[in-house]
Amino acid sequence: MVHARSRTASALSGLALAATVGIVGFLPSSPAQAEPDVDDVQARVDKLFHEAEQASERLNDAKIELADLHEDLTSLQADQARQDNRLDAAREDLQESIVNQYEGQHLSALSSVAVSGDPDAFVSGLSTMSAYNDLQAQLFHSFSTEAKALDLRADATEERAAEVEKTQEQLSAEKKTIESKLAEAKSLLADLKAKEREALLSRGSARMPSGVDASGRAGAAIAYAMAQVGDAYVYGAAGPNAYDCSGLTMMAWAQAGVALPHSSSAQYAGGRKVAASDLQPGDLVFYYSPISHVAMYIGNGMIVEAANPGAGVRVSDLYSMPYVGAVRPG
Repeated sequence: MVHARSRTASALSGLALAATVGIVGFLPSSPAQAEPDVDDVQARVDKLFHEAEQASERLNDAKIELADLHEDLTSLQADQARQDNRLDAAREDLQESIVNQYEGQHLSALSSVAVSGDPDAFVSGLSTMSAYNDLQAQLFHSFSTEAKALDLRADATEERAAEVEKTQEQLSAEKKTIESKLAEAKSLLADLKAKEREALLSRGSARMPSGVDASGRAGAAIAYAMAQVGDAYVYGAAGPNAYDCSGLTMMAWAQAGVALPHSSSAQYAGGRKVAASDLQPGDLVFYYSPISHVAMYIGNGMIVEAANPGAGVRVSDLYSMPYVGAVRPG
């Protein structure tokens, strides 16, 4: 997990550097009054939207990890409390044993037997004393074992709490990356004339297909996703009026009774892999490497997706982005 966070930090640094280089490369060589080139703005905005989505999906992954960490931490804290109680019980048993020894109860009894001159009773007393010493040794061992177990649980609790804190820091960093990329994209779009901006944001959206052939659970998932076409794209959103890519597919398949995580990479990892040649309506299709975008296949080479803040939820071509693979939920 530490290595994973290191890789995340490196990736964030790389994104920041790429953004800086991209901005420098985008500066026009012509006078400041020159109108920005729409194709250049399109490429830059698409890149910024994608980088923001990558950060958003990492944010979704971190949220899942944080929830798991909190669950583990709660369990460890409960184990530690139970172990603390066992240690207290062992301590009390040991203290009682020591008090009894120093009160001389067993030694006095053994002395009385010796004075009586009864050899059998004396031997029996020795056996009793030996058994008492064995019991005390067992109590010492029990106390030592419980103390070590408590230390182990305390260490595990402390380690998991530190992981929670680091994951929360990662969440904060990813949010800042999303906000920065989105703000830069909006700034570029603001420099365009209204008609050019509208044309740019409408690019890449395929026309709605005349019909989608699907039934059963896949049909329910597709019906929900298609009903959201035209809704806004918001990073981290999962409805009812805005979605990110994995939020849309998660909520769509929830209508069919299938629970999916709010993460494109987690959805890919948890599903049954399907070849592109075997795609069926309702299958989830994934893009980019590492995976940072998911859509739903609706048939006829088309997908429904929460695309980006400029396009919202729309219908697109299956291969409009770098295709990675597909899974079949349920």
